[in-house]
Amino acid sequence: MGDISISSNGNGNGNGHHAVAAQRKSCWYEEEIEENLRWCFALKSILHTGASQYQDIQLLDTKPFGKALVIDGKLQSAEIDEFIYHECLVHPPLLNHPNPKTIFIMGGGEGSTAREILRHWAVDKVIMCDIDEEVVNFCKSHLLVNKEAFYDPRLELIINDARAELERREEIYDVIIGDLADPIEGGPCYQLYTKSFYELIVKPKLNPAGIFVTQAGPAGIFSHTEVFSCIFNTLKQVFKYVVPYSAHIPSYADTWGWIMASDSPFALSADEFDIRIKQRIEGENRYLDGKTFSSSSTLSKAVRKSLDNETHVYSEGNARFIYGHGNAYRKN
Repeated sequence: MGDISISSNGNGNGNGHHAVAAQRKSCWYEEEIEENLRWCFALKSILHTGASQYQDIQLLDTKPFGKALVIDGKLQSAEIDEFIYHECLVHPPLLNHPNPKTIFIMGGGEGSTAREILRHWAVDKVIMCDIDEEVVNFCKSHLLVNKEAFYDPRLELIINDARAELERREEIYDVIIGDLADPIEGGPCYQLYTKSFYELIVKPKLNPAGIFVTQAGPAGIFSHTEVFSCIFNTLKQVFKYVVPYSAHIPSYADTWGWIMASDSPFALSADEFDIRIKQRIEGENRYLDGKTFSSSSTLSKAVRKSLDNETHVYSEGNARFIYGHGNAYRKN
């Protein structure tokens, strides 16, 4: 869980007025990544703290990363580098699809995923379904970089459980995107990483050439075994073609993973990837191009071996979680 603390750092040995004047008070955010590992950085200010029905919410103004959204003690995105996460989540599936018109976002309450999707000229309709109205409204008010996306007429915002919404709707989609909170014990989303959900809910809602992509948690040399490898193996049980890829995100203090899946092969070369970027997307990507995606989808030897040997299939009764606990767990 993330904690905020105030520390005083003296820079002198004297007593009295001069020693007091020499002290500097610093406000720090600290997140426990593992039992024996913490990640912290200095804050300019605390913009908001609160709790919705589902999650604890903080908006921090950090010195190294700008504004940062923290949910259930886990940093979700930071102003300075969120473009890495969202370009990697959105553009590979949309560029691999021959003509993406209809997109369904599971989660995505901060609006950055919708922003990146709406840069694609071909897109006619985006459904963004997030369970937490308070988080969505908070992000609409405070994250001005996504203001245009929230008011784009192609975007339909739904407050509901993504599973229930997909089951309720009759439409099928070209791309379904899982921009969900990490699977943490007691959190609201871990059931949406299960084989039954992918097989019975997601796949039937995709068009024949449809593509599913999900964020898949930490994918570092040590951290990928938390959930990344088993989400990959779970999707392999449901789809014919599954592509894992990763990128370093400085504010996460780790490499992060995404997994793309379809029953149609992924055949774009790096050059074709770049051509589609120029043909289809408004503006220029800051991070992702063809060579970058080729690099991102070439995992290290150790991670590839681990994914090849993974046998765990994610289910509600046999779930894995990243380190930390959500609201429901703490309130029990």
